[in-house]
Amino acid sequence: MKPRERFLRACRSEDVDYTPVWFMRQAGRYLPGYKQVRSKYSVLEIAKTPSACEDVTLMPVRELGVDAAVMFADIMLPLEGMGVNFRIEENIGPIIANPIKDLADVEKLRESDPQRDVPYVLEAIGRVRAKLNETAHALVGFSGAPFTIASYLIEGQPSRDFTKTKKLMFDNKETWNILMSKLADMISKYLSAQIKSGVDAIQLFDSWVGTLSQSDYDEFVAPFVSKIFNHIGGDYPDTPKIHFGTNTFHLLKSMKEKAGGDVFSIDWRTPITSARETLGKRTPIQGNLEPAVLLSRDKEGFIARRTQQVLDDNGGSTGHIFNLGHGILRDTPPENAKFVVDYVHKNS
Repeated sequence: MKPRERFLRACRSEDVDYTPVWFMRQAGRYLPGYKQVRSKYSVLEIAKTPSACEDVTLMPVRELGVDAAVMFADIMLPLEGMGVNFRIEENIGPIIANPIKDLADVEKLRESDPQRDVPYVLEAIGRVRAKLNETAHALVGFSGAPFTIASYLIEGQPSRDFTKTKKLMFDNKETWNILMSKLADMISKYLSAQIKSGVDAIQLFDSWVGTLSQSDYDEFVAPFVSKIFNHIGGDYPDTPKIHFGTNTFHLLKSMKEKAGGDVFSIDWRTPITSARETLGKRTPIQGNLEPAVLLSRDKEGFIARRTQQVLDDNGGSTGHIFNLGHGILRDTPPENAKFVVDYVHKNS
């Protein structure tokens, strides 16, 4: 079975020869080759230079043997076309020059057009797709989810408590709904353009939504995520939609029933057994090794045991894509990541 077929069959909970593997942020700063590219370009310059983006996106496929490549990009990229000025601060994240404070700020956001706003992403996808067709590997595209992007736009930078975001959400529902609608529209167009350009699956990252209660998620977030998944599902019914969040065990039922998605990616805090009890045994699961496990010096012992534990938690069920519970860490030895890929392929 070829890697692309293996990955897509797992997304549909169909039988596979062994569990497919890829890692979030696998095209990144832990790889020596990436560091060489990074010495010439900033993060945003890599994402906006199709040849460089192609190079770093394909590195993990060549060096680790993963079943799927994930496009090197940043969730903030399509916001530039909407009139958002930002920069990426090393070790901090996106810094917004003009944070959203009120309805007037939301109304200034322009309608998005992927062909106009992110042509470099679409070109890079085409280049990577052509290379992966030669090796029969899958390609994953992605976008930030409305709540996570809104939190950056409102807070102005990464936040620990999201007080500005929640205050606007609670006190001015009209402004919140207009903002989330604009973001949902942008994300729907962006992901559709990625699929049209050649990705096999899309992942929606809602990295910070775990800060919300279930009732707040149901009222303020789920309708807009549902709009995105319904749009993608209507136009591209055969493209798997992966829904990811952190600290979201209390939200999993709502994420499936009210927001949607085909595959649910869980972080390391939620055992796969618990996720399957909540989501149903036939719902595809992605995850969920603790990223810090890959920092261990003990590959054959500790890393192997923790990797096997994830496989055991899945209990041999169909519909499992092995991944980390969040992005791969900067100090991860590449040989440890490769060890996990080989271990899963051999022992699943």
